[in-house]
Amino acid sequence: MIAIANDHAGLALKPEIIALLNEMGLEYRDFGTDSPESCHYPIYAARAAKAVASGECEMGILLCGTGLGIALAANKVRGIRCVTCSETVSAALSRQHNNANMLAMGARVIGGEVAKAVARTFLTTGFLGGRHQTRVDMIMALERGEEIE
Repeated sequence: MIAIANDHAGLALKPEIIALLNEMGLEYRDFGTDSPESCHYPIYAARAAKAVASGECEMGILLCGTGLGIALAANKVRGIRCVTCSETVSAALSRQHNNANMLAMGARVIGGEVAKAVARTFLTTGFLGGRHQTRVDMIMALERGEEIE
């Protein structure tokens, strides 16, 4: 199950991402708004991030104007490693090296076809583990307030 969430600015990309998820045969849960009225992205980011952190959803895709604010909000939820990507190389590396579990994109930054390519890459790329696991463990230790040096 994939969590999807958006604010008013990310609404334009949501149908594209839902179409991709349907094409890929992936179930999703929509935590976002369906209204173009101005709203607060942290609310929607938190809903989706909590679903990912709890294991209800395996991964998440967040949409706002730039992908930046919604990612910042999601990353405040313990266990979330949300990245903002506008191209496929970063999307792949965020999964391979950082085991990112949420992707944020901006509807004012990229169009539908690029967003679908970025999301597909993110959803189909696996974590490499190895030395990267050590680094992810360090990130998670920082989140718990632990020293890593």
